[in-house]
Amino acid sequence: MLDVTDQTFEAEVLASTLPVLVEFTAPLCRPCRTIEPILADLGREHEGRLRLACLDIDENHGVPSRYGVLSLPTVIVFSHGEPVETILGAQPRRRYAEAVQRALVA
Repeated sequence: MLDVTDQTFEAEVLASTLPVLVEFTAPLCRPCRTIEPILADLGREHEGRLRLACLDIDENHGVPSRYGVLSLPTVIVFSHGEPVETILGAQPRRRYAEAVQRALVA
């Protein structure tokens, strides 16, 4: 999973030619840790067709503020530089897989 910051977000996420799943997280967020293996598995399953990124909201305030991230974990799927789906809280694998699938066919 690629670590992104306020400074690298545009180049790594918004300018990506592939859909990008971004996990907004923090070091002490336990639910964030629970979904990371799920997201990593989806990344392996869709390798070469999907990028995974992680943004630490404790260190980066601009991007989370811009996208209205108020709780953790928040996962936003971006396609062609636009947010296409937002998932709040820890969810079952199926929920993330469906969001990824919709982004891949869009």
